[in-house]
Amino acid sequence: MKISLLILVLSFLVSASFAQRQYSGKVIAATTQQPLAGASISILGASDGTITNDKGYFSLTIPSEEDTIVISIVGYFPKKLKAAVLQNTRLIYLQIADKALQEVVISGYATNRPIQQTAASVGLLTPRELERFSTTSLVPALNTLPGVRMEERATASYRLSIRGSSLRAPFGVRNVKMYLNDVPLVEANGTLPVNLIDAGTIGRIEVLKGPAGSVYGAGTGGTVRLETIRPNAGESSLESSYLAGSYGLRRYTATAATGSEKSGFLVRYAKQQLDGYRQQSAMDRDAVLLTGQLYPSDKQTFSFHGYFTDLYYQLPGALTREQYNANPRAARQINIDQKTSLSLQGINLGMGHQYQFNEHWSNNTALFGVFSFLDNPFTTDYERNANQSFGGRTQTTYATSISDLPARFTLGGEYQHSFVNSRHYENKVGEPGKLNFDDEVSTDQGFVFAQTETNLPGNFIFTLGASLNFMRYDLARVSDADTTSNYRNEKPINPQFSPRIALLKVINPNLSAHGSISTGFSPPTDSEIRPSDGSFNTRLQPERGLNYELGFRGSALQQKLSFDLVGFWFKLHETIVSRTNPDGIVIFDNAGATRQQGIEAALAYTFIQNANRPVKLFKVWSTYAYSHFRFQDYVQNDADYSGNKLTGTPPHVWLMGLDFESQFGLYANVTSNYTSKLPLNDANTVYADSYLLLGARAGIRRQLCTKWQAELYGGIDNALDKKYSLGNDLNGFGGRYFQAAPNRNYYAGVQLKFLIKNK
Repeated sequence: MKISLLILVLSFLVSASFAQRQYSGKVIAATTQQPLAGASISILGASDGTITNDKGYFSLTIPSEEDTIVISIVGYFPKKLKAAVLQNTRLIYLQIADKALQEVVISGYATNRPIQQTAASVGLLTPRELERFSTTSLVPALNTLPGVRMEERATASYRLSIRGSSLRAPFGVRNVKMYLNDVPLVEANGTLPVNLIDAGTIGRIEVLKGPAGSVYGAGTGGTVRLETIRPNAGESSLESSYLAGSYGLRRYTATAATGSEKSGFLVRYAKQQLDGYRQQSAMDRDAVLLTGQLYPSDKQTFSFHGYFTDLYYQLPGALTREQYNANPRAARQINIDQKTSLSLQGINLGMGHQYQFNEHWSNNTALFGVFSFLDNPFTTDYERNANQSFGGRTQTTYATSISDLPARFTLGGEYQHSFVNSRHYENKVGEPGKLNFDDEVSTDQGFVFAQTETNLPGNFIFTLGASLNFMRYDLARVSDADTTSNYRNEKPINPQFSPRIALLKVINPNLSAHGSISTGFSPPTDSEIRPSDGSFNTRLQPERGLNYELGFRGSALQQKLSFDLVGFWFKLHETIVSRTNPDGIVIFDNAGATRQQGIEAALAYTFIQNANRPVKLFKVWSTYAYSHFRFQDYVQNDADYSGNKLTGTPPHVWLMGLDFESQFGLYANVTSNYTSKLPLNDANTVYADSYLLLGARAGIRRQLCTKWQAELYGGIDNALDKKYSLGNDLNGFGGRYFQAAPNRNYYAGVQLKFLIKNK
């Protein structure tokens, strides 16, 4: 009897040992496709478990295929899987929950760390923040970030500034690097026409403030990382929306998406039209986005996107103060007579590959191409451009441990070759006349970078990085080739070294402090070296800057209160400023130096945040930016502007907001924006008035049945009906500074979504 019992026990133990099996997988955020480090993997009803590493991977011995595995991490809905299912499902997607934002992973600086452990000043916009406003423009959402200012000079003509970096640019974006799905997003002339981007196709924005040369090369203002919308894993759907509003606003979108554990594809078409608030300010834009991701294994990811835009908008021109006060909706008469406008067709192509060789080595490589065609009849000039640009970016990361402390080493580079054929004619009432000059401009630019990030004793995280940047312009006036042998010019930029050092201290799980010293440089763009007056401004020098920064972020009161406070001191040399000549042409010069000091703060209190309560969310928040920006050693002709306020930068910007969501699907978002008066010329003799804006959006989202989802919403902008000028012409000739923004206006829309498949 004892022998039989012993044999039975041994047989059970042997069979149990054979039943046990090693299971592995990778935990990923469903909406961003980013790995989730520190996720808990446990067996339901047992004490066994593990956590994912910094790449989201885990390995766990599970007794039986019938056991249930629980995957959880703060900020995401937990998921339960049978071990048998896990055997065939190596990628596990978690949906973000209505929890604290500080748990969201930041991809910038190649760290993939929670924002609480990111040693930099970062602004983050998730779908929740982007959907607080209408999807017609990114302007209101970006302007909620302290230190970030986006202006609209004319309908669909934008300028983006980070800490005063590029408000002096005549159009587009300069001093700021911009990426779309990790692909550099830039035109061949060195600027970025943000108007090519349809706001509704963007699902996430990270803004890295200040010089980020250790990873992103040239750019004294910072880096903006845009991510397009992506399909949810396990869901296939069709979606359509329509929006209408004041001043002839019409917008239509159609989207098809499908997602699985092995792939995801999305295509969206967006059509937006506007008659315009002012005379000569209509707009018409068609945008098509095709994006996809492939996950052939848990080690590699392929991604691609194609973005095509066909854009047309009219240019009303700036007004004098007298004209602005008399009729802010008027256009400049010469703009009407000459039918000034801009037509731009552009396509941005990118593909990327991420590969995790093993637990230590990984690589991320992207290739891209940018092509565009521009027609721009202006007051005295008609410009036609054909642009093409291509290049690539790669970075390799080695993750290891030094004395049991994690460390990460990154090495990479980025290169871009651009070519633009720019022809300038006389403007014959909106048609090209006599050829004035024909230019060909080739640009080669790139950088190599290295960065090390190490955890130190005492909960410190140390970052040291640098980049070596190079750039060269080759300019040829081919229209002069038959009359002179000196029709070629060149503008080489000496290699620039840009280091960055940062230290972060995790004081406790809810509080961290960070400090950094970084340098950056910003080369002059093609449009600054070769302005529309036909000159070659090869004397123009790159801007160079040194930035000191100190900040605190964290949460309190059981994470109901969150805060982010940062102070910075930035010294910029060879500052590029602009002024307008009598013909309305913007020309450029270096203006010595500027000293830019500021404080940025964000504060939020969440009274209610519970998906199971009748009121799911009730939250108030506020952001504030103080900018003490001054010229130094700036002499222009006989005028000394040293000590003057930096043109185009308001010293105070304060926003407040309220967010409400209910279990029934009702929601409301209210936003106020106070911007103080700002100087419009370098002499500080003309100022734009301060303004207080109030806007709101409210609606209802409902699941109509198992297959249909619907949303009905409406909104109001500038509810207080304030007269203000948002996109000012700085140093405008003849006192023409003001570009009036719309007064009180409304919009309403509907969105329908049909779920073909929902896992």
